[in-house]
Amino acid sequence: MPLQNRVDPYGRLIAVSARGSFLGNRGILHNDNKEIVSQYKHKAWVTCALSFKGIKREIFGPNRYSELFFLDEATAFSAGHRPCAHCRKARYNEFKAAWIAANAEAVDSQISVQQIDAVLHKARVTKGAQKVTYSAHLADLPSGTFVELDDKPYLLWHKTLYLWSPEGYEKSDVAVLAIGSVTVLTPKSVVKIYEKGFLPELHISLPHD
Repeated sequence: MPLQNRVDPYGRLIAVSARGSFLGNRGILHNDNKEIVSQYKHKAWVTCALSFKGIKREIFGPNRYSELFFLDEATAFSAGHRPCAHCRKARYNEFKAAWIAANAEAVDSQISVQQIDAVLHKARVTKGAQKVTYSAHLADLPSGTFVELDDKPYLLWHKTLYLWSPEGYEKSDVAVLAIGSVTVLTPKSVVKIYEKGFLPELHISLPHD
């Protein structure tokens, strides 16, 4: 049976057999039976490379952080994760610079990553581990943003909606301009960096042109 270590756009941990494009970390979330007993252990939710310097890991090994997996970077950002400063340093530096620039009115230019994590944490999950969302007009949102329609997660990309699944995306026939206000899943501070031109890395099932 698959482990409960795949992350959906809501940040929930689900058990599916589909493989992910990125690894992630929220601390030690499993017990000795490799069962999830916590949704997170710290505020530094990171997105890592699947492989790094040939390191081999036992998935959900004892006293080791719980390996989480994402369909793509857009999914990870929606869940509230940000690039790892260790195994994805270049992407981390790009994200941090873009995040600070896009959120300049609310933060200092010398803000630390720990402070960024604190801001992201408030925007991704409540104390009861419930997803934090907000409302916005769909047509005003940038590419890369996840929204909820009919209780399902959709990625907005080039004014087209794509239904998310653990295996990939399926193009929707829903007309973006025909929809008004929607529930936004991607944290607002991340949506702001998308508005400035920073784009997430996407799964192969989505058109990239």
